[in-house]
Amino acid sequence: MPDPSKYRIEVDPVAQFIPDQSSPEDGRYLFAYTITIRNVGAVPAQLVSRHWIITDAHDTVQEVRGLGVVGKQPLLKPGESFQYTSGSQLGTPVGTMKGAYQMVAEDGTHFEAQIPEFTLAMPRMLH
Repeated sequence: MPDPSKYRIEVDPVAQFIPDQSSPEDGRYLFAYTITIRNVGAVPAQLVSRHWIITDAHDTVQEVRGLGVVGKQPLLKPGESFQYTSGSQLGTPVGTMKGAYQMVAEDGTHFEAQIPEFTLAMPRMLH
């Protein structure tokens, strides 16, 4: 089992609703999310792939797997961070996202960085 203090990645997600690209009457809600990935461990590590679990308000689940993030596989030295923005479309005004990044440390150790669950929600409309 790898030493957990050596292989530690913090993931900080922030989501926002994109009204001008959403169409509630058509059941299309677009959200942007910005993720900050920070290496708080003791060894350089590269983000190799991602696994997302996206759930809407009807408990419909989409799973997304792929290489890297936004076309990149960033290598993070201890103390370094990488930030990117991407998007997700839901069929409901509220949902959640969570998942994991598959990482490889410079010493060849494979480990996962958990992406904490965060909410995608259309802001309340004022009447």
